Amino acid sequence: MLAKRIIPCLDVRNGRVVKGQQFKNIVDVNDPVVLAKRYSELGADELVFYDITASNEERDIFLDVVEKTAEEVHIPFTVGGGIRTIEDFRKVLKAGADKVSINSAAVKNPEIITEAARKFGRQCVVLSIDAKQTEDGSWHVFINGGRVDTEMDAGEWAVKGEQLGAGEIVLNAMDTDGVKTGYSVDITKAISERVRIPVVASGGAGKKEHFLEVLKNGKADAALAASVFHYGDIQIKDLKQFLYDNGVEVRRV
Repeated sequence: MLAKRIIPCLDVRNGRVVKGQQFKNIVDVNDPVVLAKRYSELGADELVFYDITASNEERDIFLDVVEKTAEEVHIPFTVGGGIRTIEDFRKVLKAGADKVSINSAAVKNPEIITEAARKFGRQCVVLSIDAKQTEDGSWHVFINGGRVDTEMDAGEWAVKGEQLGAGEIVLNAMDTDGVKTGYSVDITKAISERVRIPVVASGGAGKKEHFLEVLKNGKADAALAASVFHYGDIQIKDLKQFLYDNGVEVRRV
């Protein structure tokens, strides 16, 4: 059995780690390089960096932060936000990232997934899906930092993303983002059962039991979180011991 992964997420705006709720009410947290180094030392399996306004502002991503982080951490890290071209992939990987996450640009130009997978290997290509449940109960894909409803079905997009060459999916349930009431287990399970590539659950972690539920019942391969780690509500070492004690295979610190 492959070990389940615990992944702190660093949302970066203007060179600082920030955090909000449901993509709103953004507050400052810390310096991204300092935080990344700390998580690396505390036993995180991977890290994810998102430049949360790059796509909406149509600007390039923070390569200086990527380079500094690569010098300080010794675990894989993914970078996303503002990735629009194959050259963007190349720059981010060259700066030291292990994977590149693509969201809005993949919806607008799905072929970029295939091209990136061919050039850099599908293990480098992460399809990030911001999903929100609509009034009729279906889950739609949103882009541009959760601002635009594409009306695409999230499950169908995940399947297509795998077919196009994505090596991993990060599923961020917008309704539970930052509110600490638990991951959206149902949609996570539904997508995990439809694809063969790893699915990373994101959005809603508030206590250790939430991680256990999404990794077991939601069939996620990894769980991503931000607030509970940033503010010290949950220690990674304690979380991994809790998961191990409850039958989840993890890389313990």
